[in-house]
Amino acid sequence: MKINRTHFFSIFWPPFLLIAILLSCGKRESKQPIDDFEIIRQKDTLTVLTLNTSTSYFIYRDQPMGYHYDMICDFCDKHDLELNIVLAQNSASLVEMLLQGAGDVIAYNVPVENRLKDSLIYCGLNHISHQVLVQRANRGDTLLTDVTQLVGKDVTVISRTKYYDRIVNLNEELGGGINIVEVDKDTVVVEDLIRMVSYGEIAYTVADDYLARLNKTYFSNIDISLPVSFDQRSSWAVRKDSPVLADSLDAWFARANAEPSYRRITKRYFEESKNFATTGDLASIAFFKPGQLSPYDDYFKKYGDEYGIDWRLLAAVAYQESTFVNGNESWAGAAGIMGLMPSTAATLGVSRQDIFDPELNIKAATFYLKRLIQAFSSVENPDERIKLALAAYNGGIGHVYDGQALAQKYGSDPQVWDNNVEKYLSLKRFEKYYKDPVCNSGYFRSDETLRYVDEVMRRWELYRQKVK
Repeated sequence: MKINRTHFFSIFWPPFLLIAILLSCGKRESKQPIDDFEIIRQKDTLTVLTLNTSTSYFIYRDQPMGYHYDMICDFCDKHDLELNIVLAQNSASLVEMLLQGAGDVIAYNVPVENRLKDSLIYCGLNHISHQVLVQRANRGDTLLTDVTQLVGKDVTVISRTKYYDRIVNLNEELGGGINIVEVDKDTVVVEDLIRMVSYGEIAYTVADDYLARLNKTYFSNIDISLPVSFDQRSSWAVRKDSPVLADSLDAWFARANAEPSYRRITKRYFEESKNFATTGDLASIAFFKPGQLSPYDDYFKKYGDEYGIDWRLLAAVAYQESTFVNGNESWAGAAGIMGLMPSTAATLGVSRQDIFDPELNIKAATFYLKRLIQAFSSVENPDERIKLALAAYNGGIGHVYDGQALAQKYGSDPQVWDNNVEKYLSLKRFEKYYKDPVCNSGYFRSDETLRYVDEVMRRWELYRQKVK
């Protein structure tokens, strides 16, 4: 016989004791811990706090990217959650915003500090990092292998940064002798200094190892093997009142370490070459056949005629994207003869399976380039329209619009690429500019895009001279 618990108590206990017991049971139930992650799942959305940087989150080719972004996307995919990105102004404000409830998790390298352990749970992706010396490693260069060898050397760092503090402390530890060259943070960023080392403009600088690793994929001739600081633990973080979310992030990261997706993300940002060195000698043309630029000239001519674009411009874009080699895919995912992003291709009716079909790829890319040229229809000079469209094709139209807006704001010509829009696109690596109210697409690393426009335009001119 099924026993009714309330009736059972009423038989054997006086009424006042029964009421007291029932009330106490109710109190115990109300103190059960809330499943914080279940609340997030019910909302179907995880709100993530991060920074707009080259290692965490940025927009490239109109697509959100970044190491931390891709990793938290993987977590959300595993738990069928929508992702809501909220950008903080700086690393200090990340913790403040989390504690104020502006987000559920920080997806960024938060230093592990004892003073914050009463308010944060460090969880999920974790990393042990240190600062390294960045030095050039061309043939004939002598590499430093010990910090004592820095005595008598020039080390360039940005003033009022942790890198400056570290090299000052190291200099004191060595008893002096390092020539510390300070530069103002309003004129360069760390990645500028790394580029300058690669180009031989300065001898040495200092960077976090993960930032140095990322930049080595752009500049293969740098060495980043010499540590100049002790290890520092960093991690993602949640509030102290989110233990279930913390456990879920830890469990995910433990699994992710062993999964191919984690390896792919790590390789994408820290191993795959992003070297945008010139694609060839722009002083000459290697003809595929006499009077023929590539195996795909018929497609360039067909869709160039259909969409009103010089077929030789299409050939110049294709050479820059793939050197006419089908099957290539860039670190960012741009694929095929014309370097189409899969998401862009999908909006143009080309599936991921068909993106390496040369004709479909060229047709979709030609239509896309035409649409970009039309997006700058207010620009009077047709060559300037094409330059702006090429910049949008390579870097994303949002960044080009930002460059135009900044040019307009600061008294330059938003209809002219050279020394105007390109100048402000370049300045979007500085917080002052990419956080300007007129900008919508945030941080941008412009090196590749500036070079892309220059080389495609010069190659197009050469093609026009040689092939009628």
